Amino acid sequence: KANAETIAKHGQRADGIVRGMLQHARGGKGLPEPVDFNALVDEHVTLAYHGKRAHAPGLSVQVERDFAPDAGEVVVVPQDVGRVLINLVNNAIDAVQARADAEGAGFAPTVRVRTVRTAAGVEARVEDNGGGIPAEALARIFEPFFTTKPPGAGTGLGLSISHDIIAQGHGGALRVESALGKGATFIVSLPRTVPAEKKPAARRKKAAKGD
Repeated sequence: KANAETIAKHGQRADGIVRGMLQHARGGKGLPEPVDFNALVDEHVTLAYHGKRAHAPGLSVQVERDFAPDAGEVVVVPQDVGRVLINLVNNAIDAVQARADAEGAGFAPTVRVRTVRTAAGVEARVEDNGGGIPAEALARIFEPFFTTKPPGAGTGLGLSISHDIIAQGHGGALRVESALGKGATFIVSLPRTVPAEKKPAARRKKAAKGD
């Protein structure tokens, strides 16, 4: 029975990996467009939270929002950046819930999502007060198939794909700050435009003419 349960867990993880790879292969078809950054972040934080509550009705996590009033617009592929934000918020909720389960009623699980305007563009910061990430895992956190979750609970593709979407697809950066026992902060940095190869053909044509 124990062997069968282990096989099932690893089978579910393999299934998740394949699905994640297929989703990644199908991605990238959207076109960049100017969007209100705060509205984009707020929408996908809400989607992530209610998605988690649908699977765990008893979920008790405080999600705080702190949006910069001057964040303004950013040119992105909204559905791709939305996927990244949902993944980061889901991971943060998992982290604080795991700590809450371990520490009991005295702990207040909290996820805080902030937006910040920078000289180059904007940032979205997803902060949690979970258990943090061990130093040895930080160096590998964006590697494909690497996961800190229990067997069967993660594919190790979410952060890898998120990193590719932000860094390769949008010319931005995805980084993490964490210490064991002190929570984690994932930071999405985006320029106000996307790389030229990601812009619509019509826009590239105009640029070539000097319009």
